[in-house]
Amino acid sequence: MEACRTGEAQAKRRSIAARQEVRPRVRRRNDWRTGRWSRLGTALVLIAFLCPGSARSGQIFIDLTHPLPTFKAKKSDPLVPDLQEPWGDGARHPGFGKHAILSIASSPTDLGDFLLGRLVLSEHHGTHVDAPSHFANNATSLEQGGIPADRRKSMHQLTAEELIGPIVLIDISKRVAQELERNGGQPSPDIRVTDFSNESPNVVRPEDIDAVADRLDNGVWLVLNLGWSRFFFDNPYFFLSPYINGWNHPGLSPAAVDRLIEIMEAKGVRINGIVADNIGVDSGHSAIGPDRRWTKP
Repeated sequence: MEACRTGEAQAKRRSIAARQEVRPRVRRRNDWRTGRWSRLGTALVLIAFLCPGSARSGQIFIDLTHPLPTFKAKKSDPLVPDLQEPWGDGARHPGFGKHAILSIASSPTDLGDFLLGRLVLSEHHGTHVDAPSHFANNATSLEQGGIPADRRKSMHQLTAEELIGPIVLIDISKRVAQELERNGGQPSPDIRVTDFSNESPNVVRPEDIDAVADRLDNGVWLVLNLGWSRFFFDNPYFFLSPYINGWNHPGLSPAAVDRLIEIMEAKGVRINGIVADNIGVDSGHSAIGPDRRWTKP
């Protein structure tokens, strides 16, 4: 799951200065060039599992966690996971960077041994939050009046208050499922088979944003249920995984991002961020970008 951090939780969030901070923090892939994510000021999110929750006193609790698969280190290199030696029933999965490594060392004493563990992992595995400093614009992509990289908050600078807030849910999982049924319920990287392009109805559209416009307010989190997390463990090889699907997967379209910004600016509010059950909150076609350098195998 990937979550985008946009808002300031302090009282100053309601000030004009804080609202102006909605402008450039993070640009997201091909949207980095247009300034959409920069203007949102988000720090994006990756893989989230939407699990059944329990309801108490009118509240619904959704567990976004899952066990992080860990592996023993290769004997030849302690920084490389041995994918044939998982701890427990850890399953390989697609993600940025190497799989997590858990190494256990033993320090003997006369009465027994101390067991010391060392964990090596990439920060983008599993459910996580991208800080506003996740992307650093260059001189070409930074908008006029944008927040320079050295002024964007890192994770250690975010408070718990800034990461907690009411949610506004956009659920397009039924539309996604209907599109997948064209191919027996499975995604295809070929948009002629399953189409999750930005022009299709199978991504988050401006009308989806309009439908929740009255609930967009300071401090809320926009949560996207795409119904995509079920493909997470289908193939551990990043570029062959149906989860990545050749960057043909649902998410926010550029037009939806523009509409979200328009509504926030018109209302004078700023959401805290965006969450999705996918590798990113934007669509795969938005993720590719015009140069494709980072999305090539």
